[in-house]
This record gives sequence, structure tokens and C-alpha cells, in this order.
Amino acid sequence: MKAVSKLTFEEAAAELDSIVVQMESGEVPLEAALKLYERGQALAQHCQALLQAAEKKVRKMQPEGAEELDADEDGDDA
Repeated sequence: MKAVSKLTFEEAAAELDSIVVQMESGEVPLEAALKLYERGQALAQHCQALLQAAEKKVRKMQPEGAEELDADEDGDDA
């Protein structure tokens, strides 16, 4: 099994989906379920960190003032 920190977002998300399916089946013994849960938590945190890093990178690429425009556009939908 690959270390969580070495997984791409897509790999981590796919493995997390697989864990959810296994856990929802109700056929996983308790000890294995605990290990799956721990792995799932680590995968979810890794995915969140990767998403935050991507968001930060996108914000750096935006021209100054673009964030304010995006916020104004979101408010117009209400």
C-alpha cells in the first residue's frame, strides 16, 4: 500500500471511495474497519491539503482585484 503522502489527489480520492464502499457494506470485521477508518481519515486530510494548495496556486495566478470581483458575482445570485 502506497504512503498517503505519495498519492495524487485522484488516487487518494479513489481509495477513499473504495474505503467508503467497504465500510458501508457492513461486512468488514471490527479491527479491519478501524484500520480502514484511520486510512480514510488520512486520505481525507491529504485530499483537503492538496485542494487547499491548488486553491492557493490559483489565487496567486489571478490578477489583483479578481477575488473581489468573484465575491461580488457570487452575491448577485441571491
